[in-house]
Amino acid sequence: MTQRMKDLAEEIVHLQGELDREIERRRKALGWKLSKQIGQFEDGVAIEHRQLKMGLAKYFGRTTVGVVLSAPVIYSLIVPLAIVDGWVSAYQAICFRVYGIARVRRRDYIALDRGKLKYLNVIEALNCTFCAYANGVVAYVREVSSRTEQYWCPIKHALKVSDPHQRYFEFLEYGDAEGYRTRLDEFRARLRASPAEPDAAVAP
Repeated sequence: MTQRMKDLAEEIVHLQGELDREIERRRKALGWKLSKQIGQFEDGVAIEHRQLKMGLAKYFGRTTVGVVLSAPVIYSLIVPLAIVDGWVSAYQAICFRVYGIARVRRRDYIALDRGKLKYLNVIEALNCTFCAYANGVVAYVREVSSRTEQYWCPIKHALKVSDPHQRYFEFLEYGDAEGYRTRLDEFRARLRASPAEPDAAVAP
């Protein structure tokens, strides 16, 4: 990685910190805080949320036939998603142990909290839970696969890749044969779990 690339990576980290602080300021403006991994609203805000909940009769009155007919197709994705979720969890539980790779904490990627919002009716809450699970599984699988790629093949592609994972930017340049032979162990060492907490990334 060149010095310019390192500078850009540090700038991205700095901007992410700024974004996190701005999100926290926005949370306070909306009257809520995070407590024990649960979003808690001030009493007045919670009452207002309940008043804004849309009844099911009104909700379905605004829904088109096409939306209703397509719903089973959408929700059928739960089956392959659940299979992938379980299979990838078993994969890293077995293979990451063998190779000494720190395991990914599933709970860091799958957050099923939006269904608790009081301004959502039961259908909206179900929809939010489905979307959270689907996107969470994809993000979880992506992190597991990115660690696998870093272990076996930390090499950039010759072709442009749309929205690569974060580890990709530090990979070796395409065609850097010497770098691959001399630095592969270095990339693998970065993936190892800390001796103090070897299984910090196990629990779903």
